[in-house]
Amino acid sequence: MKEILVEQVQQRILVGETVHLLDVREVDEVQQGHIPGILHIPLGLLEFRMHELDKNTPYIIVCRSGARSGRATAFLQEQGYDVTNMVGGMLAWQDAMEQEEVQ
Repeated sequence: MKEILVEQVQQRILVGETVHLLDVREVDEVQQGHIPGILHIPLGLLEFRMHELDKNTPYIIVCRSGARSGRATAFLQEQGYDVTNMVGGMLAWQDAMEQEEVQ
């Protein structure tokens, strides 16, 4: 399984690189704070909504600590998606977060 550190994700965003972030936390967790521009699909709905993802797009998978995103990464990788787990999750995130409704 591919992994990326929070600091590496933050650096990519800082330099203006397009990153596709998939947050697999629950709705209430995401509403409390999320990385701007995320796509939100709770882990429990992922198998039913994975058709919303593009197999040609690399995604960085995000959760609270890295455990759920690890499960999501393994599942999506088995389905043929290009996915990377963000180690440390939102607990390690130090940059700006939004607190609003997300998709």
